[in-house]
Amino acid sequence: MRTVLVVDDELGIVESLGEVLGDEGFAVVTARNGKDGLRKLLEQRPDVVLLDYMMPVMDGADMLRELARSETHRAIPVVMMSAAPRKNLPADCQPAGYLRKPFDVDELLLELNRVLAASTV
Repeated sequence: MRTVLVVDDELGIVESLGEVLGDEGFAVVTARNGKDGLRKLLEQRPDVVLLDYMMPVMDGADMLRELARSETHRAIPVVMMSAAPRKNLPADCQPAGYLRKPFDVDELLLELNRVLAASTV
């Protein structure tokens, strides 16, 4: 069973994604912000991270930068979620995948499966 870490500060989104991904056979771990997400990574290594861009405490860009600096975690693929276009991301914030909010379940599953298929984790 593949594990996905969902990092988002909006409870409704986390709950919805948890249900959808659980129904699709993923084990789901959740975090409220990037700092919480980094803590969760120490407890359990996911196969993929689904990461919101805009969050309090530590946003998605900062979490992605921390992952890139970590020899242990840099190979974990990250799918960033944001209402902004991907071209608006900083140059040093380039995730393996990207979902523009709002997205539908089919887009989510296609992007997760694409990123997982390309991953060497």
